[in-house]
Amino acid sequence: MKNVVMESNLILEKTFKHAILSRVSENPDILIVEATTSYIPIEEFKAIFNAIGDCVAKQPVTKLIFDKRKLTVFHQPSMEWYFVEWKEKMFDLGLRTHRKILPNDEVFKQSVKIGRDKISKNFPNGKYTQMDIQYSNTLEEAIEK
Repeated sequence: MKNVVMESNLILEKTFKHAILSRVSENPDILIVEATTSYIPIEEFKAIFNAIGDCVAKQPVTKLIFDKRKLTVFHQPSMEWYFVEWKEKMFDLGLRTHRKILPNDEVFKQSVKIGRDKISKNFPNGKYTQMDIQYSNTLEEAIEK
């Protein structure tokens, strides 16, 4: 992984075709994944989050921020994998604080709500229910809260 200092006080960890993985330089136990395109195919989505898992396993991470503002396509199978498989592993590694920044798109936000409701109904005892998952409007807000 690269360790190149980026503007806005982020340390670049890895660049994917559809996302960038960074750390906050003043607080390197915060990871940020920023979607850079309107859609992330599920294969790359899993690769991105598996890379995050590798980072969490190597060095304690207390917070993950998922900046989805550039996304326009909601993909339920990706969200389900993220909640019921990936978050289970991250919980066991100690990553329990998640912040999400959604696009300013009411249809996307409603799709997320419907998707989460479906996951809650089908997987009511998932470890994600014990996590601190909140939504933020800006990256700065997500870092602070």
